[in-house]
Amino acid sequence: MTSLNDIRTTFLDYFRRNGHEVVPSSPLVPRNDPTLLFTNSGMVQFKNVFTGVEHRPYTRATTAQKCVRAGGKHNDLDNVGYTARHHTFFEMLGNFSFGDYFKEAAIPFAWDLITKEFGLDPDRLLVTVYHTDDEAAAIWKKHAGLPDERIIRIPTDDNFWMMGPTGPCGPCSEIFYDHGPEIPGGPPGSPDEDGDRFIEIWNLVFMQFERFEDGTQRDLPRPSIDTGMGLERMAAVLQGVHDNYDTDLFRSLIEASANASRTEPYGPGRLHHRVIADHLRSTSFLIADGVMPSNEGRGYVLRRIMRRAMRHAHMLGVDEPLMYRLVPELVRQMGQAYPELGQAQPLIEETLKLEETRFRQTLDRGLRILDEELAKLPDGAPLPGEVAFRLYDTYGFPLDLTQDALRERGRGVDVEGFERAMAEQKERARAAWAGSGEQKDAAIWFEIAEAHGPTEFLGYDTETAEGQILAVVRDGQKVNEAGQGQSVQIVLNQTPFYAEAGGQVGDTGWLVTDKGRARIIDTQKSAGVFIHHAEVVEGTIRPGDAAKLEVDHARRAAIRANHSATHLLHEALRRALGPHVAQRGSLNAPDRLRFDFSHSAALTREEIDRVEREVNAYIRQDAPVETRIMTLEEARAIGAQALFGEKYGDEVRVVSMGWAEKGAGPDGHTYSIELCGGTHVRRTGEIGVFVVVSESASAAGVRRIEALTGEKAFEYINEMQTRMAELTELLRCGQAEVVDRVRALIEERKALNNEVAQLRRELALAGGAGQGAGAEAREIGGVKFLAQVLKGVSGKELPALIDEHKARLGSGAILLIADTDGKAAVAAGVTSDLTDRISAVEMVRTAVAELGGKGGGGRPDLAQGGGRDASRADAAIAAVEKLLEEGK
Repeated sequence: MTSLNDIRTTFLDYFRRNGHEVVPSSPLVPRNDPTLLFTNSGMVQFKNVFTGVEHRPYTRATTAQKCVRAGGKHNDLDNVGYTARHHTFFEMLGNFSFGDYFKEAAIPFAWDLITKEFGLDPDRLLVTVYHTDDEAAAIWKKHAGLPDERIIRIPTDDNFWMMGPTGPCGPCSEIFYDHGPEIPGGPPGSPDEDGDRFIEIWNLVFMQFERFEDGTQRDLPRPSIDTGMGLERMAAVLQGVHDNYDTDLFRSLIEASANASRTEPYGPGRLHHRVIADHLRSTSFLIADGVMPSNEGRGYVLRRIMRRAMRHAHMLGVDEPLMYRLVPELVRQMGQAYPELGQAQPLIEETLKLEETRFRQTLDRGLRILDEELAKLPDGAPLPGEVAFRLYDTYGFPLDLTQDALRERGRGVDVEGFERAMAEQKERARAAWAGSGEQKDAAIWFEIAEAHGPTEFLGYDTETAEGQILAVVRDGQKVNEAGQGQSVQIVLNQTPFYAEAGGQVGDTGWLVTDKGRARIIDTQKSAGVFIHHAEVVEGTIRPGDAAKLEVDHARRAAIRANHSATHLLHEALRRALGPHVAQRGSLNAPDRLRFDFSHSAALTREEIDRVEREVNAYIRQDAPVETRIMTLEEARAIGAQALFGEKYGDEVRVVSMGWAEKGAGPDGHTYSIELCGGTHVRRTGEIGVFVVVSESASAAGVRRIEALTGEKAFEYINEMQTRMAELTELLRCGQAEVVDRVRALIEERKALNNEVAQLRRELALAGGAGQGAGAEAREIGGVKFLAQVLKGVSGKELPALIDEHKARLGSGAILLIADTDGKAAVAAGVTSDLTDRISAVEMVRTAVAELGGKGGGGRPDLAQGGGRDASRADAAIAAVEKLLEEGK
C-alpha cells in the first residue's frame, strides 16, 4: 500500500526532478495577512509573488502545504466526521509557475505524475475545462489522448478562478477520478454531480488575465500556474478506499483513539473517533504554529475545534482527558514531514490536557441542561435560541457545538433567536459599560472624538511640542478650568505623549500654559483620543489654552530600550526554542520589561544563557533600527511578522532591526521585522545591555521572562556583584569557590539534620520523647499495642519510627502521633502477621477523626493521616484501643 507519507514524497520529488524548488509549508497563520484567518491553500504564501510585489530566486516551486478550514468563509467544521472527505486540517500538494511555464507544460506534468508515477488507470480519469478554454482542451486531447466526452466544458465560475474582485484571474482545469458505477453520482456538470462516484483530485489554475474594476480583462504579460491536489483524497484513491478516514494515517489515529478510550475503532463510536482524529490534527498543528485557545479570533476557532472533539470523547464514555494522549502517535505519523510538530509536542500536550480538563468541568452540566430543555419541547421542535445562547454565554458552548449535539438527537436550533439573544446581550453590556464603574467616564471620550476628531500623535519624531487644549475632564464631566491640586484628564489637538498600547506604558512629563502648570502622570487612549492624566501643580488649566508639552526624556529613553529589547528577545526565543514561540503579552516599562510567550516547559539555564547571549550580541552590533510606514501588502512582501490576533489598518508601522544585505545569522542581518506601533531606539547599541532576571510560568503553556536593560541592568549586575563579595567574605573563599563551598555547606547541613533525626528516633524509642500513653507496649484484644505522642519529631520521620518499633515488637500494632505547634501528624503500623485481622488504615482513620481531621490512607501495614487538634491525642489513642478491643 502506498502510504500518505510516500505520496507526499513522490509528489515533491517528481517536481524537484522537473526543475522546481521544494519550498517548505508556510505556517497556518498567514504571515502578516490579518484578513485571512488561516492558510487554506498552497498559493497563500506565494500571493505576493503572483502579484509581482515579491520576487524570489526561483520561477518554479512545489510545496506540501498545511491548511485549515474552520471558521470564516471556508468552514468545514459542521460536516467533519459525518462525510467521507470533509476535514478541518488537510494537506494541499501543489506546483507553481511564476511566469515560467504555462498550460503546455502544466497539463503534461499533471498527467504524467498521476498516470506514470502514481499509476492511476487513465480510463478512470476525466477532466473539466472552462467552456471557452479551447487551448487547455486541445492539450488534454493531444497529450493525454482523452476523447471529447471525457473533457467536460463547464460554463460556470466553478472553473474560473479569481484572486479577488480585481487582479489576477483565469480558467481552471480539474482532474476527476471515477470510483466506478457501484458508487452513486454523475460526472461534473451533470444533474447528479454531487454524488460520490466522480471525485476531484487535482485543480490546475491558469492565471492568464488581469481583471479591472469595470469588469474588463487583459492578458497578463507573464501568465502563471497554481495547482492544488488534496493529499488525503489522493491517498484514498491510491489505497483503494472511498473514504479518507479509511486511509493509513487516519486509521492509525482512529486506532490510537480507540486504544486510549478502550472502545472499538469501527463500532458504535466510529463517528466519535473520526471527529477526534481529524480535530487532533488541526488543533495540534495550530498550537505548533503559535495559536493558543482564547475567546476571540484564531484562538476562539481553535477552542471550538478542541471542544467539539472533547465532546465526542465524552460521548465515548471517557472520564479523563483523551486528546493529549494521542499526540505522540500524530507526531510519529507526521513529525518527519513537519518537524515543528515534534518541537512543539510538550506545548501541544499540555495545552490539550488543560483545555480538556477545564471543559469537562462544565460539559456534563451543559449537556444535562440541554436534555432538560429538550424534554420540555414537543417532539421535533427546535431548541429555542435563548436557550442555545444561555449554553453559549454560561457554559462556553459555541452555537455549532450545540447544533452538533442536537443533530444526533434529530433536532435543530432557532438560529435567529440565538442571534437576537446575542444582540440583546451586547446591547445590555454596552449600556452597563457606559453607565457603571470607571467606564462610565468613557462616553465623554466618544463625545470629544466626535467633536474634534482623533488626537494627532507627534511622538515618533519629537518629545516636545505645542498643542491646544480641547477639553479638561474631571469626574467624567468637561469643566471650564482646573486649579492647583486637582487631578484631571486633558485632551489636546496634538501631543508627543505616547498613549499606553501594545504593552508599552504611557508617557509622563509636563504640560505648561501661560496660566498654569500640570504634571502628566500617565497617558491613555480611548476612541482615538489621547487622554493625559494630570495633576495641576501651579495656576489654572483651561480649554482653549495653548500648551507646551514635554515628555520625560530619560523615562521615554528607558522605555524605548526595553521595547526594542522585547523584539530582539522574541526572535532569540524563536531561534532557541522553535517556531512555536509566539508572543502572548508584554510590558515595556521604564524600569523593566516582561515578555510572555507560548512554550510548555521551563527554560533550562543553558537555554536562558543562549537567549541572553544572542540578544546581547545583537545589541553590541549597534545595528540600525528602521521604522517605516507602508501598506499591509508592502509589509507582507518584506516578511514583517505580525502578532497573532492583532488587527491592522490599511497602513502599518514596520520596525526592523539589522542590515538586510548582510545575510543570515546573528552577526548582522535584518534580525527582527515586526508590525509595531511603539517607540524604539535608533540603533540596537542604545539598549546598552540585556539581563534576564527571572523565568517563570504565566499560565498553562505560557512562560514569562522578566529582564532589565541599560542603567537598570547595570544596577542589577552591580547588586549581584556586591552580594557575591559579601558571600566571599562570609564563606572566606574566592568567587570561583563560592558554589563548591555552598554545596559543601548544604551537604553538611543535610548530614547534621540526619544526625538530629536519628537522635530523635532513638530518644523516641527510648521513651524520652513520649508522653500520654508512654513508649511501653500493652496487650489489647490479644495484640501488643504501642502508642506514643511525640514532640520535636516531624510527620516525615514517623514511618521510619514505625519500622523500628515493628522490629522491636516482633508482632503488634503501633500508633504514633507527632505534635507540631498543636497540629497532629499520625502514623499507624501493623506487623505482617496481623494484617489479616487489623488494618493500619482503619487505625489511622479512627485516630484522625478524633483529632479533627478527615480521611487518612495507606497500606494495611502502614498508613498516615493528620488532624488539626493534637491536644486530643489521648482521645485518639483511646479510640484506637477500643477499635482493637472490638477486634476490628
